[in-house]
Amino acid sequence: MFGLFKSSKKELETSLEKTKTGFLSKISKVFLGKTKVDAELLDELEEALIAADVGTDTTLSIIKKLEEKASQEKYSSQAELTALLKETISSLLDSSVSQNFENIKSKDWAKPYVILVVGVNGVGKTTTIGKLAAQYKKNGHKVILGAGDTFRAAAVDQIKLWGDKNDIEVVSNGMNTDPASVAFDAVKRAKEVNADVVIVDTAGRLHTKLNLMNELTKIKKVMEKVIPEAPHEVMLVLDGSTGQNAIIQAREFTKATQVNSLAVTKLDGTAKGGVVIGISHQFKIPVKYIGTGEKQDDIQVFDKNAFIDTIFSF
Repeated sequence: MFGLFKSSKKELETSLEKTKTGFLSKISKVFLGKTKVDAELLDELEEALIAADVGTDTTLSIIKKLEEKASQEKYSSQAELTALLKETISSLLDSSVSQNFENIKSKDWAKPYVILVVGVNGVGKTTTIGKLAAQYKKNGHKVILGAGDTFRAAAVDQIKLWGDKNDIEVVSNGMNTDPASVAFDAVKRAKEVNADVVIVDTAGRLHTKLNLMNELTKIKKVMEKVIPEAPHEVMLVLDGSTGQNAIIQAREFTKATQVNSLAVTKLDGTAKGGVVIGISHQFKIPVKYIGTGEKQDDIQVFDKNAFIDTIFSF
């Protein structure tokens, strides 16, 4: 089984400090002195959730569920109202989980397990790949990396640095070469050396460009020539600090390719971590990892319960 990365409660609390402070301050102001769920409270809460980057669609779902629950029971204190909101958000996140990543075993797939990583430039895509590779290697798995972002010199060099740092083989055909050929060679090499997992980078040009989307389709087709089921996972990396822009990117990428996991980065430096709630709910694609800092180990398996507990902790 692919070993999970250890999640530190203290690290999570530290990385979400700005989000927690901003989120709780907005919610606390709404609930202050309130003893019932009425139209005024719901209007104020709606504004607060949108301001916390939860997103309009998810906010409306939260308000609707909150109103339904409140009509069935009476709430007489700020603590009870906060608990009700926490429970409501949790129920939305629960419905977004479509796959139990903890139970993925390499024997369930034709080895290697193939991860194709997509996302626009600047979101931390290549760094996320490096962190994931390091953690898989740390957990005893043989890893191969594919430097498929051949249009940006820094991306090829960066992934090679991650490989050198962790003694992980990187398949690269250099700059301005066909990304699909890199993907093919990486998967083929991984199969030859009996690797457990291969992670392939892709170009991070603007997600609205048709040629990029065609390129992703081509990459998928050449991977299938080596392993028919590949890629087993298409991971979209989003920058949590961009708030609603992350949701826009998720919408475009999910239209263009079969994304089945998400990684949200840079949560340590932003107050916009509430966007994780919106992304999880709106796209029904599980957030698998969150980035909690710049160091190699600053990546965690996303635990929705720990996330909610942290942003609601006083």
